[in-house]
Amino acid sequence: MSTMPTLAPIRWETQRVSQRELFPVSVDIPSAPPAPVSLFADVVFDRPLDHAYTYGIPDQLLNNIAVGSRVLAPFGKGDRPTPGFCVRLTDHCPSYSFKSLIRVLDDRVLLTPELMRLTRWMADYYLCGWGQVLNAVLPAGVKARSGTRNAIFVEALPQAVLPEPLPGLSAKQELALAKLRAEGGPVEARLLTQMAKCGIGPVLALVEKKLARRIIRRIEATPAVDSAGITQDDEKAECLVTLNDDQRQVWAPIENALDKGGYHSFLLHGVTGSGKTEIYLRAMEHVVRQGKEALILVPEISLTPQTIQRFQARCKNVAVLHSHLGSAERAAHWRRVANGEVQVVVGARSAVFAPTRKLGLIVIDEEHEGSFKQESTPRYHARDVAVMRARLQEIPIILGSATPSLESWHNAERGTYTRLTLPNRVLDLPMPQVGLIDLRHEWPVSGRFRAISPALERAMRDTLRDKGQVMLLLNRRGFSTHVHCPSCGHVESCHHCDLALVYHRQRNGMICHYCGYQQDPNKLCPKCGKTEIRYQGLGTEKLQAEIEEVFPGVVVRRMDSDSTRRPGSHGRLLGAFRRGLIDILLGTQMIAKGLDFPNVMLVGVVNADMGLHIPDFRSAERTFQLLSQVAGRAGRGPRGGRVLVQTFNPDHAFFLPPGMTMNLSPSWRWSIVRSTTIRLFNGLLGSLSGARKRTKRPLMPIGWPGTFSMPCVPSSYPALMKHECGCWVRPRRRCFASKAFTGFIFNCSRPARPRCISCFGPS
Repeated sequence: MSTMPTLAPIRWETQRVSQRELFPVSVDIPSAPPAPVSLFADVVFDRPLDHAYTYGIPDQLLNNIAVGSRVLAPFGKGDRPTPGFCVRLTDHCPSYSFKSLIRVLDDRVLLTPELMRLTRWMADYYLCGWGQVLNAVLPAGVKARSGTRNAIFVEALPQAVLPEPLPGLSAKQELALAKLRAEGGPVEARLLTQMAKCGIGPVLALVEKKLARRIIRRIEATPAVDSAGITQDDEKAECLVTLNDDQRQVWAPIENALDKGGYHSFLLHGVTGSGKTEIYLRAMEHVVRQGKEALILVPEISLTPQTIQRFQARCKNVAVLHSHLGSAERAAHWRRVANGEVQVVVGARSAVFAPTRKLGLIVIDEEHEGSFKQESTPRYHARDVAVMRARLQEIPIILGSATPSLESWHNAERGTYTRLTLPNRVLDLPMPQVGLIDLRHEWPVSGRFRAISPALERAMRDTLRDKGQVMLLLNRRGFSTHVHCPSCGHVESCHHCDLALVYHRQRNGMICHYCGYQQDPNKLCPKCGKTEIRYQGLGTEKLQAEIEEVFPGVVVRRMDSDSTRRPGSHGRLLGAFRRGLIDILLGTQMIAKGLDFPNVMLVGVVNADMGLHIPDFRSAERTFQLLSQVAGRAGRGPRGGRVLVQTFNPDHAFFLPPGMTMNLSPSWRWSIVRSTTIRLFNGLLGSLSGARKRTKRPLMPIGWPGTFSMPCVPSSYPALMKHECGCWVRPRRRCFASKAFTGFIFNCSRPARPRCISCFGPS
């Protein structure tokens, strides 16, 4: 029996092996020493950094780089290629090791020296990185070269390089060659086929036979500025405007500043409809005649079509810059401005960075608007940036508004700005009469709450009967402002912001208006599982549905950011309203500013309390500005106009008492308008006429254009009384000291002589 061989025990010996010996050692191939660098660039990146990085410039990039160029540079420990901006060139070699630039991203310098200085100031003032500001200045389409395409050009070769013997040509080829030589330079192949009336085949045959050469160039189509809605008669009318006395007094110092040059800042404070736009147009024409360019900033994108039409009637070369344009179209406009092909630039907030070459004037319309404030980094205010740009470039700037901001008003008071005033409307048109509708006394119809009160509804019917147009303001888009469960009290909120979601019926979704989060409506409560889900609150979609129900057969359109998503929708909607194709136009603050429609006879504010209760110390100021602007849309025609403001808080300090005149223009009287509501208490066996409550009759404002119908019903109220101060009021039988805005008041409950709340004098 054979035995298994025994194995000798294995002796393990530990050896220390370095980590480098675990892998094969590579043999270093000696490389050529790096070429010496003679020029260096300071580069900033789109990062929250307060300093620049120094890079060496290779010889092949010396002819392409300049201050303001976009470059691609290795950044970070991994040397990741990162786009940046060259902010300085120097020949001083740093004492530390440096990296070299990879390449220059653009064929031309995109940023002018003036914009470089302006962005440097913005980075210091708004506490952000210089690279972040520079990245925000350039539109995304410009950086991506949107709106450009590679085109094939064909150029005829000179006689010295033509082949011998000459190849034979067909009739179409000979015609194409003749047209090409007649041009004397490169011609786009597509255009050459149209000139020779042939296909692309004969043109390419010329290249194959070495009679012409092919060139690839990157071209773009110049966008045409839309002038829809303006006719030749309108253009003539725009050019034949004669200034009134107030406008001439305002125009004189502006004209003097434009002639002398240098930095001058003007605060143009004019009531709505006073002709501020004509002052802008005169200033623009004056600057264009000097061979310079004008920059016009408007607060809302909805103003842009109308503003373009007005400025294009005086100047044909107009460019548009705002965020609702496509990337390609916006980039094309931006390149036209950079090439000096336009004379007037019109746009919203971002247009303040237009790369103009010979800027001579900046105009900011509605300078008080909060939409000039950028909400993302860099959080700049376009009004302040425009003032600083005018100061850096030594040019005049005009800030216009009917309700100037407190900052601008303070600057005018201390002499920093020159205040110019237009106290009256053009053509001696009167200011619209404004009245308050106290919703506390507006009884719901059929037990259901309605956004339109009976008083406002009657005013709308009277306006439509007179062939006038109506504008309604509700600064809240969507259908229902919140969705909640009445059983458990759960409210649908955003998963990111914890804000209440707004239901949009048109899109059939609940959307967060802060971050844009969207989800489908729930059929069951996610908390308790019940189906009793209620959609409450009022938005523009619900208001439109209610008006279409109350006014059947009337053309109603809505204007907000939801209904104007498509390009050109602003201009089409406003054009239809101007031509009288729309009877009632409702919307958010987009319809409240700068629009001029002479046939608007009634403006209604559905809920004035919405802006007053926002947790913001500027809420009262902004509400006053918004209501003043929307009130100015009425009464711009010969038939006059009126404004009705619905509120649940007529006693708020924001609303002035009757008989008092506002110190700020435009001045009007706030008046309480109560609808005629008759409530009869019916017993079980029939009507009990003796149990009728006192009827609240409306308090008519003085000089109101139009009347409200009041039924002749028995009332225990005495007739209207006129005080010696001029107030028409109705006395009350109880003390309403806390509600003194209603007119005369009696002392306590005993019969006494009423006192006027305006002058506190006895009747």
